[in-house]
Amino acid sequence: MENFPAPARPIVTEMVAAAAAEPARAVAFQGAPGANSHIAAREAFADGLPLPCFSFADAIDAVRDFHADRAMIPIENSLHGRVADIHYLLPESGLVITGEHFLPIRYALMGLGDGSGLRDVMSHPQALGQCRHWLRGKSLNPVAYPDTAGAAARVAELADPAVAALAPAGAAEIYGLTIFQQGIEDADHNMTRFVVLAREAAAPVATGKLMTTFIFEVKNVPAALYKAMGGFATNGVNMTKLESYQRGATFAATEFYADIEGAPGDPAVDRALDELAYHSKWVRVLGTYPQARPRGGD
Repeated sequence: MENFPAPARPIVTEMVAAAAAEPARAVAFQGAPGANSHIAAREAFADGLPLPCFSFADAIDAVRDFHADRAMIPIENSLHGRVADIHYLLPESGLVITGEHFLPIRYALMGLGDGSGLRDVMSHPQALGQCRHWLRGKSLNPVAYPDTAGAAARVAELADPAVAALAPAGAAEIYGLTIFQQGIEDADHNMTRFVVLAREAAAPVATGKLMTTFIFEVKNVPAALYKAMGGFATNGVNMTKLESYQRGATFAATEFYADIEGAPGDPAVDRALDELAYHSKWVRVLGTYPQARPRGGD
């Protein structure tokens, strides 16, 4: 808790106490109160008790250690791509994905004074990346901070009118800042996809489309990835996401993260996963969960 800026600590203390009293309702998220993850947690779980955590690892640990029933974790953004570290933390967490949530992202520039003489703008690297053209156009220096609302709290703590924050508009009221400008993200379609993590898989859903997320490592032979992906094409399984990432420092073993429509138990999905397993060193399913937003289309 001491990692949060001083203006955020009393609010964090209150939220932590409420979650500790009813951990079955607690939803862990990364960031200070007012962060996008806080907003997503409230939207997805209206009866939940949001539990602020300083880092993604802390949010995951809160679920593993039974301080929270689930965690709301951002995984990718429509403008800035995947969220750093998540592809490494998810497989190692021991948790399963039980849901997803999409949140439109809007940022406000906030600080102290009248907004003149600004030099630095502080926020999470994702937020800075989503507003990079606007920042460059204003000749403002981006300064990375672990989360958006935490940056707002830090600006309040610094009390320097030359330093502002990029954060959701609600953070200005929480930390006593003035909003200088709103809607400064580089595109109106700015959207972040969150996944819900829990200790155990949710009960099967009887209706609606399902998503399945898995990771794998192909064998080190020519055309291994092409062969591994063939089963999804021949069985008509829609793969909505495929990303590669390196683990460790060898630059030899490439692992892949994938989302598909459907679920194990569907004959087509089972055939595709069997073919994937044949051409891979290992395959691990991270979760099957209801689709929150339609995929595909022209």
